[in-house]
Amino acid sequence: MANIIQQVQKPTLVLAHNKTLAGQLYSEFKEFFPENNVEYFVSYYDYYQPEAYIPQSDTYIEKDASINDEIDKLRHSATAALFETRDVIIVASVSCIYGLGDPIDYENMAVSLRPNMKVERNEMLKKLVNMQYTRNELDFKRGTFRAKGDIVEIYPSNESEAAEFWGNEIEKLVEINPLTGKVTANRTHVIIFPNSHYVTTSEKMLKALDSIEKEKELQVKYFKENNKLIEAQRIEERTNFDIEMMKETGFCMTWETQHLHC
Repeated sequence: MANIIQQVQKPTLVLAHNKTLAGQLYSEFKEFFPENNVEYFVSYYDYYQPEAYIPQSDTYIEKDASINDEIDKLRHSATAALFETRDVIIVASVSCIYGLGDPIDYENMAVSLRPNMKVERNEMLKKLVNMQYTRNELDFKRGTFRAKGDIVEIYPSNESEAAEFWGNEIEKLVEINPLTGKVTANRTHVIIFPNSHYVTTSEKMLKALDSIEKEKELQVKYFKENNKLIEAQRIEERTNFDIEMMKETGFCMTWETQHLHC
């Protein structure tokens, strides 16, 4: 496979049937191609329990999942590499075949930063919230940002280091150690990618919510016509709750509301 990649000279996806084998191949390809972007893309769930409902006892079992943060970072790193360069080799498990968000939305919502760029501070913070970053002044970790006066520090979704810039005109970009705050390198260009593969625009989200409500009405009608009243009540309550939560804390909020939450 390494010989084929060398001869073809194209971005390559190598599929393995489980995480263990994918991890082994990932390590080997990094040795074969030390100058290339060798990336790792597998399922980030350490544990996953899907939601379930038992109508006989009116029992609802909530979805439960444990996400591996390091694997999530590697998934974002793999995605970012595909947008930034062509010398990419991605070793993946079969989880890569499952749908993510729209790659066009993901790319369009990324923010490119360079020294001497004009960037309005509040507008930048608004973009970060729309990209599903959260503001956290105390627990600075991947997927968060913090603002201290004119200084904005961002911990990108695909990085182990944080980026920092000053003022409405970017005087300089630096990498900082998120634990110590010490500068580790100067940067001439930084691309901040969204904090979720499922990021989307407000217009698409509003359209999706409208479609969900219409589908809910059809399903409730079906259950009632078939004398499944418990199921009808449950799906109506659950869907209405999810829609309200999405409107209140999701992606289609106004900037003012988002700012309160972040």
